[in-house]
Amino acid sequence: MDSGARFGQSWEADPGEPTWTGTETAVKEQRVEEWDDDTLVLGIETSCDETSAAVVRGGRDILSNVIASQTELHGEYGGVVPEIAARAHVEALTPAIRESLLQADATFWDLDAVAVTLGPGLIGSLLVGVAEAKSIAAVLDIPFVGVNHLEAHIYSNFLGNHTVKWPAVVLLISGGHTMLVHARGHGDYEFLGGTLDDAAGEAFDKVARFLGLDYPGGPEIDRLSLLGNPDAVRFPRSMVGEAGFDVSYSGLKTSVINHVRKTEAAGEEVNVADIAASFQQAVVDIEVAKTMSAVDQTMVDAVFLCGGVAANSGLRTGLEKACLDRSITLHCPAIELCTDNAAMVAACGTVLLRRGIYTSLEAAPDPNLPLL
Repeated sequence: MDSGARFGQSWEADPGEPTWTGTETAVKEQRVEEWDDDTLVLGIETSCDETSAAVVRGGRDILSNVIASQTELHGEYGGVVPEIAARAHVEALTPAIRESLLQADATFWDLDAVAVTLGPGLIGSLLVGVAEAKSIAAVLDIPFVGVNHLEAHIYSNFLGNHTVKWPAVVLLISGGHTMLVHARGHGDYEFLGGTLDDAAGEAFDKVARFLGLDYPGGPEIDRLSLLGNPDAVRFPRSMVGEAGFDVSYSGLKTSVINHVRKTEAAGEEVNVADIAASFQQAVVDIEVAKTMSAVDQTMVDAVFLCGGVAANSGLRTGLEKACLDRSITLHCPAIELCTDNAAMVAACGTVLLRRGIYTSLEAAPDPNLPLL
């Protein structure tokens, strides 16, 4: 079948149309009377330090989701080194794509489109994924769909779950972003509030590093919290009870540091598990309070939790209880879909494709690409 006819028209720019550059998206208003749920989209994710390729059918059904982690490469540095991350993506991406197709029992010629993270992220890492995706799209003559990494995280809630519907309050919480969004539908987002300084995941990593925990710090604090007393230290819940939906984590981080130093100066033993549990509980209390305030204001009946910190057991439990108390539906992705992965990119790309939105092959990745 001619690939252009598959979507009702060609996705090449018509003569006389402007040439798209930068990160602008080429939008074609296409009339698609019925969407084929067997549509296969290859997703590619290389925004930071996870190399991932996935094949998703119909925007929700994961046929494969291959993730090559770089944790060990960056562990000795205590954080992601951009140059190392980019080189690792170059080595891992093609094998990951090959494996994703193998697991999906598909070939390149079965694909209807290729979706890739266009931003935000590390520019060197983004370039690797975007270049590979463009090459595949050009050779196969199929649509190239550039996806916003933050929006892809939102779509992780739709994977494997056919009951998820808009509207919702979205808590997008990760190492680089912490924000509350009123999501009325695809692309219809209203920013409610976010961090004024550190993202929640960043605060987790900084506190973990100060406590001498292994990298990445978030999972280590979560693990230790199960062994500690969350009420051992009453750390501040900054901005809780204040109007608006913004949060701040710099003061909480400083309070942890000051508490540990004061304890050591007094010659007392520092109970790291108690510190971890108390710090995590403070983060959970802050995010749950702000999320429920957003629910009250928007009057929605659903909350989407997404992003790397969405894997935190304390946050998942805290939000689940708060939503249950209000008869609100909480949607949480599976743990493996909280961190960066290509399945969420393919899911978001499928929805863009359904709406006739795809990207020029001249588009460049944008490390600061905003959601709104």
